[in-house]
Amino acid sequence: MKANSDLVDKAIERVLELSADAHIQRRRVAKDSPEFDNLTGAISAYGKVIALLIALQRQDEFDAIVEYEFSECVAVVS
Repeated sequence: MKANSDLVDKAIERVLELSADAHIQRRRVAKDSPEFDNLTGAISAYGKVIALLIALQRQDEFDAIVEYEFSECVAVVS
């Protein structure tokens, strides 16, 4: 599970970088331009991806806890 966690961490970091770049670019364009609207949509999409990746990260952490607790229960029964 550690490999999945590392992959999710790297993905989160990369999406945050892309989002930051989009925010910077959006500040440089006119608010009433199509490019501004496109960048706003991209920033929104990055936010949704971050939310999904964080949910995956939390699920991975939850699975690790459950796996540990289950192994402890099996050890006690054995």
